[in-house]
Amino acid sequence: MQKNKDLFLSDSISNITDEKLLEEYKKTGNTEYFGQLYHRYIPLIYGLCLKYLGDKEKSEDAVMQLFEDLLDKVVKYDIRIFRTWLHSVAKNHCLQILRQPEKEILLDFNTALMESDSILNLLDEGEENEKWNVLQECMKRLPEVQQICISRFFLKQMSYVDIVDITGYQLKSVKSYIQNGKRNLKICMEKKLAE
Repeated sequence: MQKNKDLFLSDSISNITDEKLLEEYKKTGNTEYFGQLYHRYIPLIYGLCLKYLGDKEKSEDAVMQLFEDLLDKVVKYDIRIFRTWLHSVAKNHCLQILRQPEKEILLDFNTALMESDSILNLLDEGEENEKWNVLQECMKRLPEVQQICISRFFLKQMSYVDIVDITGYQLKSVKSYIQNGKRNLKICMEKKLAE
């Protein structure tokens, strides 16, 4: 019996219908089924979010948040056509985001932008710069998860969603690792440059 389940979760999972994936997820609770189903519609959901939110980063965040929300909610609904249902849910999710007050988000965003600009400026200045060498040394002192997220976000210019896909970390964790990593880099660099 377990052997059959493993076969079902192999490469052939991409050939399974939406209805069957949803049914298996509801039956087993195995997130791989729902993950495969949701993954099929990420371009559709992202496009919809971009249309309503008008911002790439907010749209990426909305796609990830929607996935996390639906993991628990999808089992409670009798869904006939997943694509139609998902489109409706994603639209409502975007409308809820638009209704939320943005004061806090904008303040957080500006803080993150200012911190990221200082790091990006250092990265642009090149290896000849003393600060570049200090930055490299401080990067090595970060916890591994922060190193991974910071280097992918700034050096490889990957989005939060890309980092989540590659690392398997939760979206909230990725944001936290980047924010804490930037703060730790700033503290470390200020100490090193003051020496």
